[in-house]
Amino acid sequence: MPVWAALPDGPPPTLATAWTLSPWTLLPLLLAVGLYATGCVRRWTHTGVGRADLVATGAFACGVLTVLLALVWPLDAFAAYALSAHVAQHMTLLALAPPLLLAGRPGTVIAATVAGDRVARRPLPRWLDGAATALAPATVAHVGTMLAWHLPAATSAALASEPVHRAMNASVLLAGLWFWSAVWRRLRARDGGAVGGLVALVTAMMMMGFLGALLTFAPRLLYPAYSDRTLLLGVDPARDQQLAGLLMWVPSGLPYLAVGLVLAVSLLRRLEPEPEPARRARD
Repeated sequence: MPVWAALPDGPPPTLATAWTLSPWTLLPLLLAVGLYATGCVRRWTHTGVGRADLVATGAFACGVLTVLLALVWPLDAFAAYALSAHVAQHMTLLALAPPLLLAGRPGTVIAATVAGDRVARRPLPRWLDGAATALAPATVAHVGTMLAWHLPAATSAALASEPVHRAMNASVLLAGLWFWSAVWRRLRARDGGAVGGLVALVTAMMMMGFLGALLTFAPRLLYPAYSDRTLLLGVDPARDQQLAGLLMWVPSGLPYLAVGLVLAVSLLRRLEPEPEPARRARD
């Protein structure tokens, strides 16, 4: 019997039972949230709370909530039965949670908790900073991870093996964090970088749109591992595959589009001719 034919034990989940309380997920999340909260309290005690601090903390909290939605409740449980939930889970980990988490400046805050404010204010070593924000390899990893885990064989392997399933979710989240870290650097750069960021965002959107269109208009089922599983939820497998394609095609591209517009505006401002008084003052 093929690996994909094995069905999960027990009844399919409902919204009340769709909890995935895995220590592999909960312990790292609790550790990250604890370190971040400690760092925030320490910084606010010494420097006060500003509007930027509240915005950053709110963004990080929203990022944690999206990770919980993807890995704890309810998407992870439903992803074992429906391709649309599988796609929604991956798009959440790849395109939504990472920019929200990074907007909270977790590296600086957690470093202040672990090593103190003085160490946290030091810049990263050049090689480490360059690797963490290298846009080209981050884009390749981002797109490659998305495509690789949506191959039917890879999806079947993740459904059949819990370790493969955990590795899949971890790699998707890490690829998202790497990509958005590199894009975030382009957003903050004052000396250019917008063009590279736009190319990376458009590339990711195009590949995501291509795969979404393929799923939406495919004349047959591409993921036989989900055929019987989807029926257990009372959903037609063909409609489920179409919904998965639409989710990947349209709403998943919105974060890329929003950040791309910000980069485009930044680029246009740099291309505007400098006002004559400012040019004279500079000269």
